[in-house]
Amino acid sequence: MSLSNQLANHLHQVIFGGNWTASNLKDQLDDVTFTEATKQLAHFNSILALTFHIGYYITAILGVFKGQALNAKDKYSFDHPKLNSQKEWEAFKNELFDEAEQLIALIDKLPEERLNEVFVDEKYGSYQRNIMGLIEHTHYHLGQIAILKKHIRNS
Repeated sequence: MSLSNQLANHLHQVIFGGNWTASNLKDQLDDVTFTEATKQLAHFNSILALTFHIGYYITAILGVFKGQALNAKDKYSFDHPKLNSQKEWEAFKNELFDEAEQLIALIDKLPEERLNEVFVDEKYGSYQRNIMGLIEHTHYHLGQIAILKKHIRNS
């Protein structure tokens, strides 16, 4: 298995399951209601905000893999759309998972020699650094989502 395949698999596992932490984004979000997703606790980000934030970087990296410019700015990475219903929340999650599947497929097909190439600009490092960063970033915020979900349901 090539390193590209391993990275694609690792991203797949944090989003869709099968990793050794036994926690993944899809399972954590599957039963989260619109009300829970938008509930604001103290000064913490909502589950919706964290989900958008994860998806924001998936979308940005996916765009680069599709030959587009990098159109992401950290200052906008929590500026989620206003959702008004469970139906909109479900569509929002489905779009995130669709884009994640697209990115995973592109990473899986990435020639291994490209992993060390510059990702857009030298200041961003290599493709490998960005893919690994996305995986780490998703794990980090997945933990926050899991804690918020437990807190919301226990309060």
